[in-house]
Amino acid sequence: MTTTSTKIFALLLATLLPTTAAHGQAYPGKVVRILIPFSTGSGSDTIGRVYAAGLSEALGQQVIVENRAGAAGNIGAELAARAAPDGYTLLFVNIAHAVNVSMYRKLAYDPLRDFAPVSLLATGPAMLVAHPSLPVKSVKELVALAKARPGAIQQASAGVGTFTFLAAEFFKRQAAIDLLHVPYRSGGEAITSIVSGETSVYFSPFAAALPQVKQGRLRPLAITSVKRLSLAPEVPTVAESGYPKFDFGNWYGIVVPAKTPRDIIDRVRAASVTALNNANISKRLQDSGFVLIGGTPEEFGAYFRAEIEAWGKIVRELKLSAD
Repeated sequence: MTTTSTKIFALLLATLLPTTAAHGQAYPGKVVRILIPFSTGSGSDTIGRVYAAGLSEALGQQVIVENRAGAAGNIGAELAARAAPDGYTLLFVNIAHAVNVSMYRKLAYDPLRDFAPVSLLATGPAMLVAHPSLPVKSVKELVALAKARPGAIQQASAGVGTFTFLAAEFFKRQAAIDLLHVPYRSGGEAITSIVSGETSVYFSPFAAALPQVKQGRLRPLAITSVKRLSLAPEVPTVAESGYPKFDFGNWYGIVVPAKTPRDIIDRVRAASVTALNNANISKRLQDSGFVLIGGTPEEFGAYFRAEIEAWGKIVRELKLSAD
């Protein structure tokens, strides 16, 4: 390399390096928004808002939540896929983000191509609840009544393809019963329907059901995790209620638009871990039944791809479709 070339190279390097460093240090320089593609009052909304508060503290910047519910999370996901890849739009996802690949014949986005994984934040079970007017107090009694009155008991869900829908489909198949599926546009509407008595049973996210159970508005029948929860030790699991292979839970994570710089992804992931380790935040989430994780982008990416493959097989086997 000539002396002139060396000087030019050094000048270019000196110009580029400060820009890169400044880019990393500048983030976040403005408000960050988290799109939650589910309604207010849903399980995702519950954990998402608490997480947002912890993330705001960890980033030292305001983090706002926007609910863009509809189509099992597809409306919010499509909006996020079109956002600028600058770290200022985060998408809060759950199991539906993997299931929708198989449930919908056409999506306006590709969850693998259009998003980059940041972190798997947590997992959480559902609680099978019944309206007090339904004459059942256990899973066994529910199954017996459903077999005596096939298709007569109304089962709420937050929509085809959602966690609440899938948990019910799993259970109905194992118990060999027929419930009348009543889909709603959101988890908030579904929980309202069963509290009001419009529907009779619901596989509700645990965090959404617990306050209603404590107030006596809903009757708990079972937990979908393989073990009982310390928050509701008196409620048996579906597994111990006669269905030992039943173990079903939701998961929650953060993704960003594809092509978001890796240094920003790492910054958001590190702040996420800090948020989950915050004593106040972790207590609030654990008190709602969530198991905290905070994995790496690589771990979440591998987990998500495995979920897409696994759910693809299940959706085909059960012949489910949202179209």
